[in-house]
Amino acid sequence: MPEDTPQIVTRLVLRCGSGDARAADELLPLVYDELRRLARWHMSQERDRGAGHTLQPTALVHEAFGRLAANSELQWNDRRHFFAAAAVAMRRILVERARRVAGPKRGGGRIREQLNPDGVSTPAIDDVDAGETDWIVLDAAMTELQATDPALAEIVHLRYFACLSIDQTAQALGISDRTVDRQWKIARAWLLDAMSRHAADDVADRG
Repeated sequence: MPEDTPQIVTRLVLRCGSGDARAADELLPLVYDELRRLARWHMSQERDRGAGHTLQPTALVHEAFGRLAANSELQWNDRRHFFAAAAVAMRRILVERARRVAGPKRGGGRIREQLNPDGVSTPAIDDVDAGETDWIVLDAAMTELQATDPALAEIVHLRYFACLSIDQTAQALGISDRTVDRQWKIARAWLLDAMSRHAADDVADRG
């Protein structure tokens, strides 16, 4: 990767955020590998990869990027903001797919720590349970967290969904590593409780 590529990406992201359609065509080749890495990681977390699993990482990348490029209301401030938005878009797509596949039967899956396809350790929501992501339950918990504490939700978006390290997250937000570490622990505990509640509600709804 050329040394100035991050700066080029930032400039293109800002142009896209200003509604420059041509910038989107220039941006995709530069961010494609990183978006595909995110897509592969998100899909590796899926709880159900059975017969209903048809979406591929490449398709997830293009659908997420297409949604971002088509949304004229989005205003990306920088490269970090763009990748966080892309990660959220991927989560939304997987949630929609999970709802279509599962229909009224929604389960209480949990999230475990595992390695992403590139061999980089990803932060865990749950270090104990050996289950995998129930995207519907996680999305409900994240929606609640966003409404309750947007700052903690931003930490989760960057640490978990965008796969940034504590140091990278701190740099992106302009806060200390210690603050990120503390807020991540608070957010993770909050999400575990919220996911347990939403999973219990799903079980009750099915009963």
